[in-house]
Amino acid sequence: MFEPVPRPPAPLAVRCAQMLLSPWSRLSFLALMLACAGALVVLYEPQRLLSEGRAPVQLSGAAAVVLFGIGYGVCTAAFVPRPLLNLAAGALFGSTAGLVSALAGTVLGAGIAFTLGRLLGQDALRPLLRGRWLKAADHQLSAHGFRSMLAVRLFPGVPFAAANYCAAVSRMGYTPFLLATGLGSIPNTAAYVIAGSRAGSPTSPAFMISTGFIVVTGIAAGVVAWRKRHRLRGD
Repeated sequence: MFEPVPRPPAPLAVRCAQMLLSPWSRLSFLALMLACAGALVVLYEPQRLLSEGRAPVQLSGAAAVVLFGIGYGVCTAAFVPRPLLNLAAGALFGSTAGLVSALAGTVLGAGIAFTLGRLLGQDALRPLLRGRWLKAADHQLSAHGFRSMLAVRLFPGVPFAAANYCAAVSRMGYTPFLLATGLGSIPNTAAYVIAGSRAGSPTSPAFMISTGFIVVTGIAAGVVAWRKRHRLRGD
């Protein structure tokens, strides 16, 4: 009988490519990229540039609204707090245009984060979903994507970026994720945008109603989070 001929080792370039494209290498690259984005946000504070209306090219009208929405999306993907951007959208463009720009930026930023998490983190993190709570959360997001993400977006206590990357690790599809993000973000985003547009008249009914909504939902989120924490400790 003939002895099997040993396969020649893969070329060095192929082995390097396989190593760089492995799940943990991609996850490490994602972590490094997010860390650099966070550091740049702290150093340069891009939210101030947006709130002050400063840009390399001075635009006005619809072009400015579109540019703000794009900048909004990139900033949220880099962990800039959305409330600051929503207030800036209202102050710069008013209630209607500001809300359109902020919602478009919200969906864009969520899509960027979801894509990064799906391409660079899902393969490495899915095998780690072994705990009872992690499996339950993954099943809920994977099997009931739109309903689950809609509830997450309507609840103001869930960090925006964390929800994006958790959804990316699950098997949720793009369409339910983006649609639920757009619809579920309307109430809270509208409240901040209206507050920003009426900041010059703090005694106006619109400002007081929007501010009251923000305060009430914030308190409700804190109460729910506190109860959940104590319930988990009890378990």
